[in-house]
Amino acid sequence: MAKMERLSRSKWTATAASILIQCTGGSPYAFSIYSPAIKSSQGYDQSTLDTVSVFKDIGGNVGVLSGILYSAVALNRRRIGGPWVVLLVGAIQCFVGYFFLWAAVTGLVERPPVAVVCLFMLLAAHAQTFFNTANVVTGVHNFSDYGGTIVGIMKGFLGLSSAILVQVYDTFCNGNPSTFILLLALLPTSVTILFMPLVKIHEAGRSAIDKKYLNIFSAYALLTAAYLIVLIIFRTIFTFPSWASVLTVTPLLLCLLVSPLGIAIKAQNLQPKKLPGTPNDPLLENPEPVLASSNLSASENPTDHEDMNLLKAMICVDFWLLFIAMICGMGSGLATINNMGQIGESLGYTTVEINSLVSLWSIWNFLGRFGAGYVSDYLLHKKGWARPLLMAVTLATMAAGHIVISSGFPGNLYVGSILVGICYGSQWSLMPTITSEIFGIRHMGTIFNTIAIASPVGSYIFSVRVIGFIYDREASGEDDDSCSGTHCFMLSFFIMASVAFFGFLVALALFFRTRRFYHTIVLKRLRHSSPKQ
Repeated sequence: MAKMERLSRSKWTATAASILIQCTGGSPYAFSIYSPAIKSSQGYDQSTLDTVSVFKDIGGNVGVLSGILYSAVALNRRRIGGPWVVLLVGAIQCFVGYFFLWAAVTGLVERPPVAVVCLFMLLAAHAQTFFNTANVVTGVHNFSDYGGTIVGIMKGFLGLSSAILVQVYDTFCNGNPSTFILLLALLPTSVTILFMPLVKIHEAGRSAIDKKYLNIFSAYALLTAAYLIVLIIFRTIFTFPSWASVLTVTPLLLCLLVSPLGIAIKAQNLQPKKLPGTPNDPLLENPEPVLASSNLSASENPTDHEDMNLLKAMICVDFWLLFIAMICGMGSGLATINNMGQIGESLGYTTVEINSLVSLWSIWNFLGRFGAGYVSDYLLHKKGWARPLLMAVTLATMAAGHIVISSGFPGNLYVGSILVGICYGSQWSLMPTITSEIFGIRHMGTIFNTIAIASPVGSYIFSVRVIGFIYDREASGEDDDSCSGTHCFMLSFFIMASVAFFGFLVALALFFRTRRFYHTIVLKRLRHSSPKQ
């Protein structure tokens, strides 16, 4: 009993619980699966559906409220609560939002106005920000020395979650999108409520095994992604009977449940026991965050960017360069996944192929999030290259991906979604890191969430004002208001390719503006904080 209690109070168990919640927390990325059911049941045209998708993007990307709530209940010792409160609020939003959408699609309630559907879509997607904030920030508190690694793990599993959910849909929902919406109301809510008591902030003390077992969690994430890729490819090439689908997906679900807990148990057994008198509360150990630049003299600092608050950051050119680059990158990437179903239908892809594309997008998104941090760290440490350079490279590659999709050649969506998916995921890894390095870490959360608003802003512009408008114009002569052929989306993706290339130029300007700063400040900071050999 004492051992079980010790395990339940372990930062490793908290990490495993967070991973399991993240594995079901990315339902907004599966919008392409159930959006046709919303469109047909409510009688929407493409522009109206894209408006609903924009509210999904706003809910899924504007996480300021979740951050405020986390600070109030988890970091203030005078308040009662913890990260579980944030997770519970997210679970409630998830259930209410998706349950109402399911009721509307199935006709359980009278057809609601578009504004009401947008509201509940926003509510359902907004749950993701509460899951993500609670799990990521708790992970950083528990592994303060390896913040980049733990953020990569959490963001990576969130990126994989839609692929996992789509495999569950293909196996257990019999191709019924309305059943999938009900699944999204029940599964993430149940998993979150089950594991949220384990997600806690524990002591911030260092341990020699931290890096080793975080790397094991990372390897587990890569193995999960590899299994999903093989599974998706086989299910695209071959038609599996229902019993075979169950046999291939069930081991994945069991491994997802057992493996993180197994890693946590093994890590906890090797965790050094706490010395008597060691504080239990990390807030007592670290009452005030220490800026990374605090050990540098003022004369060594060629920029006044360190420790900016939001208002100071917003009058800085670098802030707006980063914001515009994210409109171009995140906005066009979100518009692509939101319209993947309609693009596939217009090009003659089967339902199975479209579902596979959505699942594979989740994999590419994961690889971008997971890989960009590692590659940018390598280039910075080994080559001295500033991170905005890699951002510029990924935006140029994204432009090429949009051109591939616009071309309409056989298999173009598979090739284009790889390029756009990886580059889109990269932005979510690079942007927060660049934000913390240029503007300082003390107000990083506020500044990061403000820049992230670029994602739904860009998605609205490209989804509604570009893709939706051009699609409806091309489909206006058809009897069923649907469009078939490469002309339906060709012009839209040429426009988004041009925008992504403009984002490349903006990121390149940011690179030249910050190159000296990275060489004189960031690299010195890294060398200063490196352990002496």
